[in-house]
Amino acid sequence: MDRSAEFRRWKAQCLSKADLSRKGSVDEDVVELVQLLNGREQFFTTSSCAGRIILLDRGINGSEVQKQNCCWLLVTHKPCVKDDVIVVLKKANGDAILKFEPLVLHVQCRQLQDAQILAVRSTHGLEVPLTHKGKLMVTEEYINFLIKIANQKMEENKKRIERFYNCLQHALEKETISVTSYPKEKIKEKNNSSYTHKKKRNPEKACGKYITEENNKELENDDHDDPGISVTVFPEDY
Repeated sequence: MDRSAEFRRWKAQCLSKADLSRKGSVDEDVVELVQLLNGREQFFTTSSCAGRIILLDRGINGSEVQKQNCCWLLVTHKPCVKDDVIVVLKKANGDAILKFEPLVLHVQCRQLQDAQILAVRSTHGLEVPLTHKGKLMVTEEYINFLIKIANQKMEENKKRIERFYNCLQHALEKETISVTSYPKEKIKEKNNSSYTHKKKRNPEKACGKYITEENNKELENDDHDDPGISVTVFPEDY
């Protein structure tokens, strides 16, 4: 089985499986983005999160919060309020951490050049400890301040998702045009131009005269011309 067929089989198998995330479905703010990728033969998504504010109860191992086997006190994909955080913090027995996590999108790509289109990384996050061994270490005023920051990041994250969707859609449309229409037209134009070029430089061929070995080498060199197609995927200020 060739690689393209194997990739299609793997894609069909993965997309047919049940959603094993905590929510059990794709987040509303990222549905269109996921559909755009899965609608293309060269991509399929394996997991996604549109962005969330979470409150975890677990000790810190160095600077990394281990989410596996910890207690999830609060999870929301929408802006939250201070009162909700204060209520669940009372249930914390260890080190509770407030986090904002931006868009996460895991995508399988057919080829390296397909993966390069999706090469976008963000450091738009937030992680702050609030309790230690169940004891609240900050004031409610500070918690309110943190929640405002997290909510602002959530709104900015939503704008970035929309911008990424638009840029990706534009890039994929441009790629489709380049692959299907542009090369064929350029190849035809190049062949016509190359034929005319050779005809002018070697009038002996048109008259049925002998062509020297040097002229033959010159013609072979002409065949190595390249149209030089290049595509800009995202704007520089993305």
